[in-house]
Amino acid sequence: MLKQTRIRDLLALAVLAAIVAWLLVRTMYGSLPPIPVYAGASLYPVAVIEVILAFMIRSRVGKHEIGEGPGRLHPITAARAVALAKASALVGAASAGVWAGFLLYLAPQRGVVQAATDDTSGVLVGALAGIALAAAALWLEYCCRTPEDPDEPNEPAV
Repeated sequence: MLKQTRIRDLLALAVLAAIVAWLLVRTMYGSLPPIPVYAGASLYPVAVIEVILAFMIRSRVGKHEIGEGPGRLHPITAARAVALAKASALVGAASAGVWAGFLLYLAPQRGVVQAATDDTSGVLVGALAGIALAAAALWLEYCCRTPEDPDEPNEPAV
């Protein structure tokens, strides 16, 4: 039985990634190329796909259309969706942390270094993309839960 992804674990990963990124950026910022606005945007399509998948699975679970047969959601598909959600939540948290580490370095430098001002928009897009992916993944994982059973607490449909 799989445990639900805990938000505090994702926050811990994001903080760790932010600290490591801040330390690296602090020492290497001058040698990094400019950060374009679309640098972190690649996570947005994945987040959108996961939200769509979550609504599809939620609909099937709500209608008790789980099992083998046409028009039904195979249990292995639900298990794969939970695995995707768990992995995406980690990627989103780590990515948001890395971009937050960049932002922690760039924010005080904005008044001094023009490159820091130019890079801030790309860093914000990336940080929001990481947060969006983590949120979409948590929603997908939540939608994969089995319908409530009065005798047992909710668990992912795996």
